[in-house]
Amino acid sequence: MPRPDRPFRRHKPDRPAYRPLSPAERRPDAVWIYGMHAVIAALSNPRREVKRLMATANGVARLKEAGLAIPAAFEETGPRQLDHLLGFDTVHQGVALEVAPLPPRPLESLADARLVVCLDQVTDPHNVGAVMRSAVAFGADALITTGRHAPVETGVLAKAASGALDVLPLIEVQNLARALETLRTLGFTRIGLDSEADEPIDDAMTGTRIALVLGAEGKGLRKLTRETCDRLARLPTTGAIGSLNVSNAAVLALYLARKHLGGAPSTQDA
Repeated sequence: MPRPDRPFRRHKPDRPAYRPLSPAERRPDAVWIYGMHAVIAALSNPRREVKRLMATANGVARLKEAGLAIPAAFEETGPRQLDHLLGFDTVHQGVALEVAPLPPRPLESLADARLVVCLDQVTDPHNVGAVMRSAVAFGADALITTGRHAPVETGVLAKAASGALDVLPLIEVQNLARALETLRTLGFTRIGLDSEADEPIDDAMTGTRIALVLGAEGKGLRKLTRETCDRLARLPTTGAIGSLNVSNAAVLALYLARKHLGGAPSTQDA
């Protein structure tokens, strides 16, 4: 019983470990992208099919300040309505854009590429988004992921990528080992990152076209993926922790690859 000098407070249950899907996540034929950087990048991408923009007055003002034309399918709304649409733990910054998923890109589109990143069953959209952001920063031409055990295009991925989803081509393959064989025929040196490898990654950087191959945190590269790489390399560490998070490892590997390749990256439309 509550004490008479204290108001009764209803017990709030703990937040579930796995939250249910918000309304914005339940349509497979559409994606809700939110957050200012992600929405600006999507609206700037001519390959994006825009279905609807929902934004607060402040959100619209910021989009106009960025020099963007507001699409005809626009609905002004409030922060509370966006919370209901996207989920109450979503940082939407007052903008939400409903778009069609980007059309798939084939491996053959990499004919002029010099630097690509391949992810072997990396499932966390935050990690994948962070890798995409770093890949854009260091001039990579594409990100290759597996069709299974990889995040689909979602608002969470787009937000983590901070606009990179609409800048960097994302190529989905059904069999990574076969895709790596295709990259070999295109002249790529396939460098797999492995914390147990003998060769430091600095020494592994060879050739004029590089494909960096990274595995999931904990599991690392699968056996067939390892066997398909030309070289296995490690990022030398001196501390008590011998391996890095996949997104952190990608940053260092991309820096070294770009330093090796030199020059301006090739331009590939997203």
